[in-house]
Amino acid sequence: MIHNKTLEDLEFGTVLTHISEICHTELGKKYALRLQPFEDKETLLFALQQTNEYLASFQNNNTIPGHSCEKISSEIRLLQVENTTLELSAIRKLYLISQTVNTHIQFFRKFKELYSILHETAESIHYTTDITEAIDKIVDKFGEIKNDASQTLGNIRKEISILKGKINESFNRTLAEYNASDYLDDIRETVVDNRRVLAVKAMYRRKVLGTVLGSSKTGSIVYIEPRQTEMYSRELTNLIYDEKEEIQRILKQLTTYLSQYVVLFKDYQRYITAIDIIYAKAKYALSMNGLLPEITEERVLFLQEAYHPLLFLNNQKKGKPTYPQNIELTDDSRIIVISGPNAGGKSITLKTIGLLQLMLQSGMLVPVHHRSRMCLFERILTDIGDNQSIENHLSTYSYRLKNMNYFLRKCNERTLFLIDEFGTGSDPELGGALAETFLEEFYHRKAFGVITTHYANLKILANELPHATNANMLFNDKTLEPIYKLIVGEAGSSFTFEVAQKNGIPFGLINRAKKKIEKGKVRFDATIAKLQKERSKMEKTAENLKDEEAKAREEAKRLEELNERIKSKLVNYQELYDHNQRMIYLGNKIDEVAERYFYDGKRRSLVSDILRIIESENAKRKQLSKVEKTQKKEQKKTIETEVNKEIEAIRIQKKAEKKAKITQEEAAKERMQRMLKINDRVRIKDSRSVGVIDKIEKGKAIVNYGMFTTTVAISELELVEKVKN
Repeated sequence: MIHNKTLEDLEFGTVLTHISEICHTELGKKYALRLQPFEDKETLLFALQQTNEYLASFQNNNTIPGHSCEKISSEIRLLQVENTTLELSAIRKLYLISQTVNTHIQFFRKFKELYSILHETAESIHYTTDITEAIDKIVDKFGEIKNDASQTLGNIRKEISILKGKINESFNRTLAEYNASDYLDDIRETVVDNRRVLAVKAMYRRKVLGTVLGSSKTGSIVYIEPRQTEMYSRELTNLIYDEKEEIQRILKQLTTYLSQYVVLFKDYQRYITAIDIIYAKAKYALSMNGLLPEITEERVLFLQEAYHPLLFLNNQKKGKPTYPQNIELTDDSRIIVISGPNAGGKSITLKTIGLLQLMLQSGMLVPVHHRSRMCLFERILTDIGDNQSIENHLSTYSYRLKNMNYFLRKCNERTLFLIDEFGTGSDPELGGALAETFLEEFYHRKAFGVITTHYANLKILANELPHATNANMLFNDKTLEPIYKLIVGEAGSSFTFEVAQKNGIPFGLINRAKKKIEKGKVRFDATIAKLQKERSKMEKTAENLKDEEAKAREEAKRLEELNERIKSKLVNYQELYDHNQRMIYLGNKIDEVAERYFYDGKRRSLVSDILRIIESENAKRKQLSKVEKTQKKEQKKTIETEVNKEIEAIRIQKKAEKKAKITQEEAAKERMQRMLKINDRVRIKDSRSVGVIDKIEKGKAIVNYGMFTTTVAISELELVEKVKN
């Protein structure tokens, strides 16, 4: 259990507010603010995988369908009231949530391999199209009752349509008649109480048969509904009343049908709320480059390139850089004491560790390098800020002592403690001694922790303890500006006199202050400051060497590429030279034969010499061809060997995947077995009949259906409703 004070100290509520703002649904926004660190490891790992899979969907083409739905809490309550009738808007909500969840179930079934955990989440909901089909028969896509919702409604609406035609026809006829008699005003007609009426001049009102429904403000126009139209209107009013009654009957019948799915509607709402929060956590992770680090059973907390999420997002909006930190806690180095001047980033480093750990243990992804490794803690204890208690009349130091007492009661090897400005609030020597004792106690209990301090005795203690270490935030030794980089291995100077001098305090006053304190402490602080300056120089030198090394590698690569190109050209030139030499040799041979033929004129001798030259060249070609064939055979053999190796590797991989799949299925069966309990309401997969578990043993359950009982493998069962404790 993580204490509320820890959540407040590390501003966990601000993270929840950000996630709540990303949620689409009302319940998602509400429950996102109530997120807490998980106590059960298996549930936590499941939640982390859910978020990780949803995050992956933003980076591939298989986008998860939308999930925006209105809450249906009031509709669920009404469905449980006998003889109630839902309005059309409420039925529309039930339709949309059913359709949305069904879409999700089908999507995750299709991409089961890609989203295995989210598929498992969706499969916990019973898939049925009965609800949407029942509503589709009654309500159209515009949210209105269909004409064919019932035969009676269809007949009524047909009569209404005919009657409206008669009303228009009779009104138009009367309009034409009285208009020809010049009884009507220029506007001729208007609408009063949704009825068409004639705009009759007041002087002729007695000559127009009908009912007066009003007049103009001046009284010059009287609005009269013609008598024939009035008769039809009364009939229409009766039909409209009949239509409303029939619609009410249809809606009541549909409500009665939907009431049997109350449990399923509750599951729908829980699923939509859960998927909305998972979506928001994934979107939040995307905004700050969050990922799922390796969760290890070992006691290791290795954060590489870790960012404080709130600081990162705030700086991102302002276009300012955020500096990542590298922190490592292990059994060999389980406590880090960070020292150095204020405004150097000590507290932010402390909060970064704590907030990232809280987020991870609440099922959220964290902004760290993918090589980071994190373990889980039972408790995270923090003492950050002033913490002066006005209500309890406690001073800062009294409050901190009360807090330390709580730490001593709860601290063990599964605890991470984070303390800012450890030991402050009292006399430096006495408070420092007490803080030293507390730190020794935490150390002996093998707790992991990070503290910030200015106390020299705590720096010395961290140097003496085998499994504790000092650290400092790097500063520019010339400008005394913070570099926001944690250096583990040496304590940090507070740069008290240097900062004072930089801020214009006279040198004489600073010298007087130095004389008032122990020379040993001044020398100690000066030595630390000198070491930090040396560290700063070494850092710069290391960076320069890295740059030079990178340049040298690039130059070596360039020279190697140039060498390869020159070698290639030389080979080409050699081949061209050999070819030209052969051509010259053949040319000389042909020239000798031609010269002999010129002098002796013997054709047979000419042909014989030419054939001899050709046979000699062909013999050379055959020899060359044999060498090429041998090379090709060797090349083919090499390729076949490589292909066989690849095939064997694929076969081994498939075998491993199959084994992993079997292990996963067995784990799923075990989870189901642990999840189901006696008296839970369940159903067999692809069945509608619901029964109650009477007994569970050896992976099988005895299910009672009232009239009979049956024995079923637990893997074949689906949970309908958990037993109420």
